[in-house]
Amino acid sequence: MTAWPNRSAGPGRAPTWGRADRAKAAAKLMLGWVAFLWVLEAVDVSTGHALDTYGIEPRHPAELLDIVPAAFIHFGFGHVASNSVPLLVFGFLAALGGIRRFAAVAALIIVVDGLGVWLVSPAHSNTAGASGLVFGLFGYLLVRGFVDRRPLDIGIGLLIGAIWGSSILLGISPTNTSVSWQGHLFGLAAGVVAAFVFRRRAGRTAGTGRGGDPTATPFLP
Repeated sequence: MTAWPNRSAGPGRAPTWGRADRAKAAAKLMLGWVAFLWVLEAVDVSTGHALDTYGIEPRHPAELLDIVPAAFIHFGFGHVASNSVPLLVFGFLAALGGIRRFAAVAALIIVVDGLGVWLVSPAHSNTAGASGLVFGLFGYLLVRGFVDRRPLDIGIGLLIGAIWGSSILLGISPTNTSVSWQGHLFGLAAGVVAAFVFRRRAGRTAGTGRGGDPTATPFLP
């Protein structure tokens, strides 16, 4: 999912992206992502929940192949609905920092979260859903501003912490047996790690891409 860059750059210069371009790209990406989850669940329901077999069953070597698919599979429309709004909000805010950076962050969260679920979830369980990514993006946004030393992102992190913090704490509590708290906890931890792994290089200002153009899309460090 891409958005067209600003073509106002002069001859010999790479096309640049303004804030509106980045916001459109982030919105299109996350709307498409969430729509894909709903389509998948519709397929799952219409096939008698055949896709549920792609959830993660712990400590079976073959189940390692399901780590990525499990992040897109859900156990019913209510399950998808519960993840849709926070995934849209957190994903959009994270993707504003650059689509490539977001893709790397999301990939790290999905893989680390899935490995954690595979290692420590109860035997004979089947874990799937985007909530691990949701918790991971929350953790990423919560600390990203402090890691990058950007006041605006610090404010965003504090705001989402105030709004969703209590729900996040409930979701990682071992006493909450109605959800995979292991998946939530590993996702949250992976998001915090991602903020450090994909932090901006020193000297790079917000919204600065190659060549120091302040309107260019941020690239991975």
